[in-house]
Amino acid sequence: MENDLKSVLSESGFGFKKKFGQNFITDKNLLSSIVSRSGVDENDTVVEIGCGAGTLTKAIAERCKRVIAFEIDTSLKPVLERTLAGADNAEVVFKDFLKVDLEKLEREIGSYCVVANLPYYVTTPLITKILEQSKSCKSLTVMVQEEVAERLCANADTPEYGAITAVIALCASAEIVKRVPRTMFIPRPNVDSAVVKLTVQRGRIPVRDEAFCKKVIHAAFASRRKTLENNLVNVFKITRERARSAMEACGIDSKSRGETLTPEKFAQLSDFLSINMSM
Repeated sequence: MENDLKSVLSESGFGFKKKFGQNFITDKNLLSSIVSRSGVDENDTVVEIGCGAGTLTKAIAERCKRVIAFEIDTSLKPVLERTLAGADNAEVVFKDFLKVDLEKLEREIGSYCVVANLPYYVTTPLITKILEQSKSCKSLTVMVQEEVAERLCANADTPEYGAITAVIALCASAEIVKRVPRTMFIPRPNVDSAVVKLTVQRGRIPVRDEAFCKKVIHAAFASRRKTLENNLVNVFKITRERARSAMEACGIDSKSRGETLTPEKFAQLSDFLSINMSM
């Protein structure tokens, strides 16, 4: 399949563009495995972001009801016309997904799953957009840099744990479902990848004000070298005594740093602060 794709790309006059982070998958077993791990079936509508040469798009189309694939590079049109020939349930939209009106899209398609080999340079904004704005996405199964995958699924008090980990945990469970070596892509990237599945569970961790909780989380990681107390004081402009009393009320040591708090502990701290900070 790799040689076939290379021929299609060459005959279509396509040239890889570094700015779009284009790395295509050609191995049929890997493509099938990604779709299988996503859990989608013949009743599902799938949104793909960054369909590239359409190899994953075709694998998804073989298993689900409908695929809506977004692609930013219009020079891939002749390539996709060939690779998706016969896939009548696949639709390619040449548009930057970050600029898509998600509310309007969801009114048109209803509930859906995301399956994608995400361009590395926009991984975090794309995941954040869906988790923050979507009302009908059931899951995201995405290929990302292995380092990013570890971050998305990290436990508290580990080097990989960060604001994105805790924010995601508020509304989705995350797990690495497959490791993918760099040798599986053309052109070959400089890093290995992994497939992460995020299963959306709204209200997974109960919190009074999710938006405020996210502010608390981002504040906690504003400077990893500073204590949580210092970050709360600096970001929220509250007194040191108030920050310390909030932490004590939640059973958090005054010398703790943000990365030691679990998502559940962040929710507890957020609830306390939202009630007491303005008093």
